[in-house]
Amino acid sequence: MGKYTINEFVKQTKQDERVSEYFELETPRILEVNLTDFVWAKMGSMISYTGQIKFEREKVLEHGVGMMFKKALTGEGTSLMKATGNGRLYLADQGKKITIFDLNNESITVNGNDLLAFEPSIEWDIKLMKKVAGMMSGGLFNVTLRGKGKVAITTHFEPLTLLVHPGESVITDPNATVAWSGHLTPEFRTDISIRTFFGRGSGESIQMEFSGEGFVIIQPFEEVYMTGNGSS
Repeated sequence: MGKYTINEFVKQTKQDERVSEYFELETPRILEVNLTDFVWAKMGSMISYTGQIKFEREKVLEHGVGMMFKKALTGEGTSLMKATGNGRLYLADQGKKITIFDLNNESITVNGNDLLAFEPSIEWDIKLMKKVAGMMSGGLFNVTLRGKGKVAITTHFEPLTLLVHPGESVITDPNATVAWSGHLTPEFRTDISIRTFFGRGSGESIQMEFSGEGFVIIQPFEEVYMTGNGSS
């Protein structure tokens, strides 16, 4: 309605104080984590917390030497932070809409910029999309998550899921592509002839082509990815 007394506003917008699941949507754009151990979250996504929680940047060697060389965590794309302790943690990312997936021995691949948080029970691996690293600002990386547990992703506005069927490829703009079935591997291609119409970037149009069987999640927005030095 737009106008409230202070008491009405507090009642309308206050947090749900009942302790429930590990991940809860407090609002469509704020994630509540009922923390009892630790959680991995996007660096800078904490907006509030209660209780005793300690925040650490992901250590370079925390996941072994192999992961250390996957620069997506430390130089390109998004860094992760580890929140440890007991309390309620509230996460958000630039007002983007949050979706929680409850994986049951399944896998999903998420664009690193759109990954908000995931439970420690989830296995994960990072892949830098080398083919497009030189074509797009800062390159692109994605995180494949699998196992049992909750994963929270973000989208600008409402997401749309496209089904991929055998023999019917789905073509997407990388800047609007959020996530896809963990077993799908996108191919990258350029098409100079439609670069004026497909995508807003300068230079050749880069497209992602998904083939096989599965799904692709897109958003009605083209994200601009940041380089490691902070330029766009």
